[in-house]
Amino acid sequence: MENEKIVEVLSGWNFWEDDHETGISREEYLSKLDRLVRTDQVIAITGVRRSGKSTLMKQFIKRHIGRGEGRTSFLYVNFEEPKFADMLSLEFLQQIYESYMEIVKPKGIPYILLDEIQSIPKWEKFVRALHEKKEARILISGSTSKLLSKEFGTLLTGRWVDMRIYPLDFREFLRFKGLRLGGKLDLLSRKIQIKQLLREYMEYGGFPLVALKGEKKEILERYFDDIVGRDIAERRRIRNTGKLKALAKYYLTNFSSPISYRRIARFAGLSLDSVERFSLYMTDACLVFFVPKFSYSLKEQEVNPRKVYGIDSGLINTVSFRFLDNIGKLYENLVFLSLLNRGKEIYYFKGRQECDFLVKEGRKVTAIQVSYQIKENEEREVKGLLEAMKKCKLREGLVITEEKEGGRKVKHKGRSYNITFIPLWKWLLAAK
Repeated sequence: MENEKIVEVLSGWNFWEDDHETGISREEYLSKLDRLVRTDQVIAITGVRRSGKSTLMKQFIKRHIGRGEGRTSFLYVNFEEPKFADMLSLEFLQQIYESYMEIVKPKGIPYILLDEIQSIPKWEKFVRALHEKKEARILISGSTSKLLSKEFGTLLTGRWVDMRIYPLDFREFLRFKGLRLGGKLDLLSRKIQIKQLLREYMEYGGFPLVALKGEKKEILERYFDDIVGRDIAERRRIRNTGKLKALAKYYLTNFSSPISYRRIARFAGLSLDSVERFSLYMTDACLVFFVPKFSYSLKEQEVNPRKVYGIDSGLINTVSFRFLDNIGKLYENLVFLSLLNRGKEIYYFKGRQECDFLVKEGRKVTAIQVSYQIKENEEREVKGLLEAMKKCKLREGLVITEEKEGGRKVKHKGRSYNITFIPLWKWLLAAK
């Protein structure tokens, strides 16, 4: 492809002449991106497909142009552009950059934003050369986080920082639905509306396009097929896509539950090695996550079953085999996703009783129990929480519920413990 033709294709994506619609701004991510740019490192934006990485890059460009930076100072390239499909190579990537510099002629040091960069073999060589010469500020995105990390590790050690993005959290979801919350009084006055939207959020999840469009299930089915087919099977060259998809559906059906690779291998007709590899690939593509049992022994963490959670409740509800109303498990999955989004180190506790989450921040540990119908299960749920608190020498614990709120002091084996109850909607909207 000639240089002029390359620039012609790129002009449809870029802001060189006109603005483009960039949707509702995700302010927290944009602010973090601004901070990371000042480190002068390569910035890698990773996350599940369709979580908003491409849109975030365009919002970043639009924000900086609005601050007075030149339109031609930004080159955005989407490597899923159909017109580039047969030319994805390191040489073509170099040609794109040279065409931009020659024809567009940016002033100063440009920003180079490379979207879905994993489509280009050996892309890291291009990025390293550009970064070492300090010719550009580089932002890249990809849907397979560990593959990016592996490729970075070969040539870019110490030269990059990672920013993981997720589908909309609940506060972002409310903004996408036109509900912007003010202070505490505003929160309470809109409680009914917030709880109605929480039901929708639990049913259809937080993928940005799904939140805005009407054909929700059709979109979610396509997302699942793309994640499994393109980000896992195609990327990892897996031929047995039927078994891969069946395993993914199994995990999304059994979300918020402990799983054993050995039992799954027997059930699915796969080798143990295949189950472990496929599971790792799904985690890499951010489709599912596995939470270890809390233990001070790393060996015990490894040999015990892990609990599996899905990236999005809408995806879970669309592709899993639903027999019952799983509101309790959806509550737990939403709490997990919120903790993950907040960057927490997450475990579950299992003794005689079970506690859903032990959250570790440095030396600080927080015990969290999730109980949708607390009135029916309070004694059992509190027992699991108390056992975890005793094990970790904690005096305070948290129970996330549908409605119950307030505090309670509990005596347990001669000690006094403080337990706080909070509704899910209020906890999700709490400051990070």
